[in-house]
Amino acid sequence: MSLDKAVEAIIQEAMQRGEFDNLRGKGQPLDLSAYFDTPEDVRLAYSILKNAGMVPVEIDLLQEIAALKERLSSTYEEPQRHKIRRLISDKQMQFNVMMERQRRQRKDG
Repeated sequence: MSLDKAVEAIIQEAMQRGEFDNLRGKGQPLDLSAYFDTPEDVRLAYSILKNAGMVPVEIDLLQEIAALKERLSSTYEEPQRHKIRRLISDKQMQFNVMMERQRRQRKDG
């Protein structure tokens, strides 16, 4: 049996057992905007770093933003929601500044 068929069989068995039924965001399109907002050459560098077990600061920020958004969706007290929204805004600003700095460095370099 080829590797592709073996993997497909494993996935089909997991689907039959219902292991994919309660995934976060089920039925919703993936939000890939941050991925495509990142320049292609930077994405390649991130991929290399990830394969080496290293995670860039920008990726950490994106993961923190995603975790905060998830936390916001399950928080109902307005003072906490305000605090979380503020944190998301701050992290997003940090990310945007880093990306703009990288764009300028590539443009000037």
